[in-house]
Amino acid sequence: MGLKFKISLILILGIFTSLVSAKAQTYRISLLTCDPGEDLYMAFGHSAIRVLDSAKGTDYVFNYGTFNFNTPNFYGKFAGGKLDYMLSVSSYADFVATYHAEQRGIREQVLNLSVDQQQQMVEFLQVNYLPERRYYRYDFFFDNCATRIRDALDLVLGDQLVWNDQEVNNRERTFRELIDEYVLRIPWADLGIDLALGAVIDRDANPEEEQFLPDYMEAAFARAVIEGDGPSRPLVKETQVILEFPKPEEGLPAINPYWIFWLVAIAFTGITWIGFKQKRLWVGFDIGLFAFLGILGIIVMLLWFATEHSATKWNWNSLWAFPGHLFLAYGLATKKLKSWVRPYLLFALIMADAAVVFWILGWQSFHPSLIPLMLVIILRTNYLYYNIEKYKTLARA
Repeated sequence: MGLKFKISLILILGIFTSLVSAKAQTYRISLLTCDPGEDLYMAFGHSAIRVLDSAKGTDYVFNYGTFNFNTPNFYGKFAGGKLDYMLSVSSYADFVATYHAEQRGIREQVLNLSVDQQQQMVEFLQVNYLPERRYYRYDFFFDNCATRIRDALDLVLGDQLVWNDQEVNNRERTFRELIDEYVLRIPWADLGIDLALGAVIDRDANPEEEQFLPDYMEAAFARAVIEGDGPSRPLVKETQVILEFPKPEEGLPAINPYWIFWLVAIAFTGITWIGFKQKRLWVGFDIGLFAFLGILGIIVMLLWFATEHSATKWNWNSLWAFPGHLFLAYGLATKKLKSWVRPYLLFALIMADAAVVFWILGWQSFHPSLIPLMLVIILRTNYLYYNIEKYKTLARA
């Protein structure tokens, strides 16, 4: 075999190898981070993963944040923490069009993956999109649209992925404080969340746990590096803005629980003062108050004991919003005073005081707007406890 032939063969093999390598590097995989929207289910933003295949001319978005509204007993499963989310796939153009219509920004971080890592990531997504694997039991804090992507990358890269969490210098924040950053402008939703979620979210979240929020995962991707397969390199090699819109104005809506609950507190203080002066109880107001608190207490207890939600456990809102208050409303409504009403008033007073103590000690953080409501409970149970037998022969409503 002549020297010229050998050289020609080597050149041909080199060109062929280069073409195969170029063909293999057709994937462009990136993290898409979407801004929050106006509705509560959009309030925390969104994450998805884009796979652009230039060889096949396809451009898809893999989205772990979708669910089927046609699921039988949809609302019952949602309330009970039994609703399965799923991995869906849409075209990139359709995905962007949806967020453009919602006026929500999108940022893209192109991942600095090797050819093998790209292939593994694509295969992982394809396998997870199989009908028998695409569904998963959603958990807002620990298994959602963002954490699923993070966990997939952890699985593909293993120890080669270094998050550099030590670079995070911001103060420690609890899970509740983290979600408060997104819902403070939606005070009624913020109140509902604080009523529904228990003391389990009042612990500090570590940097990895903070990644349940898309913005925080985006920041974690930006500081992460890949090591062990050559020189260390950033996980993100390119960042660009796909869509950008003005941020919504901050500020509370005119109708919010803060001033409304203080108005309620002022009204009950006035009723109590007038009742003291006139030697009357005015329990008609208390019947409405404790009936409302009892119903609210049932909801809190059901979320604690009758659902699979992990974040609704150990909810000490049940100290002041207690199901037994329904019985107190009934006892106050009867013409003849029941013997158990006065002891129960003392019990309700102690429970409300305990809630305040739990708050002060940091065992659970309650919504700030609840301060006047707790003061009302303490005021009225105190007033009724000391006066209900004294005034029982007088007009009581």
